[in-house]
Amino acid sequence: QMAEPGRQPAPGIVLHGLHLGRGAERVADPLGGALGPATEMKAMKNYAGSRLSPWLGHLMVSRSETARPLLTPGEIMQLPPTDEIVMMSGVHPIRTKKARYYEDARLQERILPPPKPARPKEGRSDDWSSRPLPPPPPARAVRGGEEADDEDPKNADRRLQPELNPETVEKKEPIDNEFALDPTDELEEDAPRIGRMNDLMQGLARQASLDPGDDLGL
Repeated sequence: QMAEPGRQPAPGIVLHGLHLGRGAERVADPLGGALGPATEMKAMKNYAGSRLSPWLGHLMVSRSETARPLLTPGEIMQLPPTDEIVMMSGVHPIRTKKARYYEDARLQERILPPPKPARPKEGRSDDWSSRPLPPPPPARAVRGGEEADDEDPKNADRRLQPELNPETVEKKEPIDNEFALDPTDELEEDAPRIGRMNDLMQGLARQASLDPGDDLGL
């Protein structure tokens, strides 16, 4: 059983049943409780009679069973580094020696050298290596009036896009003075002036028709 999610495990305890760094008391205490108690026999001797004549006295021996931890936290902390305790479900705890795989002569015979990686001489077959190469696209013919590809370094004409126009762009003359006013037509200037004069004449004619004493005959 792993530690609770979202919480860091206690230092020294990785899993329940696998304990490392038993020199700490917080590790040895739960480990001693997991081992369980052991039963011990205690014998008590009592003498009955005069102390001056012990050969005439009666010796009484009483035995009692007491429970104690199989290994106290102090004993667990004092275990040598070569010993280990194996706890399995349904089996009594086992105290044994650690297996030193690189020090035991019988286990050293099973050590094999690492395999040498071998590269395959021929690659595996695939579905695209055997297919023929597509033919190259035909070269675009250069007209007499056109220059080489220096004018179009980005190859804009070769892009297959419908919005691009392959026709050449006409070059316009440079602007001498960019702050000069645009030239306007004379008719465009006269049209507003004539419209204002017509409005003025219509207003004067309307005023004259309203005055009967001006003798204009309107």
